[in-house]
Amino acid sequence: MTRDRSALDALLDAADADAYCIEAGSTDSNQLYLSGFDAPDPFFTAYTGDDLAVLVSGLEYGRARKESHADTVARLSTYDYADRAAEEGRAAALTAVYADFLADLGVESALVPERFPLGVADGLREHGVSVAVDHDDTVETARAVKTEEELDAVRRATEANEAAMAAAEELIAAADVADDGTLVLAGEGDDGGPTPLTSERVAEEIEVTLLRHGCALDETIVACGADAADPHDRGSGPLDAGESIIVDIFPREKASKYHSDMTRTFSKGEPSDTVAEWFALTHEALDAALEAVEPGATGAEVHAAVCDVYEDAGHPTLRSDPDTETGFIHSTGHGVGLDVHEQPGLNPRGGELEAGQVITVEPGLYDPAVGGVRIEDIVIVTEDGYENLTRDYPVELVVE
Repeated sequence: MTRDRSALDALLDAADADAYCIEAGSTDSNQLYLSGFDAPDPFFTAYTGDDLAVLVSGLEYGRARKESHADTVARLSTYDYADRAAEEGRAAALTAVYADFLADLGVESALVPERFPLGVADGLREHGVSVAVDHDDTVETARAVKTEEELDAVRRATEANEAAMAAAEELIAAADVADDGTLVLAGEGDDGGPTPLTSERVAEEIEVTLLRHGCALDETIVACGADAADPHDRGSGPLDAGESIIVDIFPREKASKYHSDMTRTFSKGEPSDTVAEWFALTHEALDAALEAVEPGATGAEVHAAVCDVYEDAGHPTLRSDPDTETGFIHSTGHGVGLDVHEQPGLNPRGGELEAGQVITVEPGLYDPAVGGVRIEDIVIVTEDGYENLTRDYPVELVVE
């Protein structure tokens, strides 16, 4: 995918630095974004403005030449890494090799992200390379505004996400209600009888569906009743009829590494009056937040729109009570891309939104005595407002 490096160019010019450097594996999304190379072990990337160069092991050299965005690909063996490691130890040899690699690029001064390894930074300084920290996280900020290729990747991940959400909803709808109020699946027990429908069983259905659509995820949220009152409780055990079931799915497309994120709240059969009231109010808060999304609006303004709805209805928020443990107890949303949580933020500190950003909008209410309700859509900020990628997925509480 194409990358916009203009922000890095401006940073290097303003700081009078020769290169921007990252030492990490591709699980670091800034490394994956800048280098375009997916490798699990740490490797070194240097961007000089004129040249994007990566230094990798011999194992990854051939693939890096084919798959990375680099203009220059070098391998550790070019700088006698193995012999140096035998003489000096791995860490000292590695920083010496990095310094020689930078010298070949004409780099004497480097900017690095805040999470750059301290040992590597100190080693480079010992070899005469000036190292300064980019406290503004320029690469992550640049990642927030997506190209059309990136947006298409998020769209594909969202299509897979909707399929997984539908599979979860269908499984809940297919369940019967046992005498004790728990949900059961007929004919799935070892003896051919019913078996409990658990959070784990729904999560399994979600994961299998995502795999069939080219996506994967490490974990998901299927939380029922009191579990749903904790926004990040993954949920466990049998699901109950008439209780709110929060299903929050945040997969990553395997090919592009871009995420999606969406949440729906379901109840098998009629929920309590309180849950039904909360659901309607949360839907109203979602609509109010979406109405506020446009370029130039701030994440703080979008967040405030949700707080207004909840507070007007008498519910606590972190704005009205910073210590509350019930009510609306999180931010309104976040950016989505190579990370499932990235810039921008929809919170009291959220800055101006820009066209091309991908954000979630996810109001919710929580109380262990009641459960929890959350509705989350994922949208693209456009030149004249927003595009809701999950607009076609119903927002309905009761499943039968």
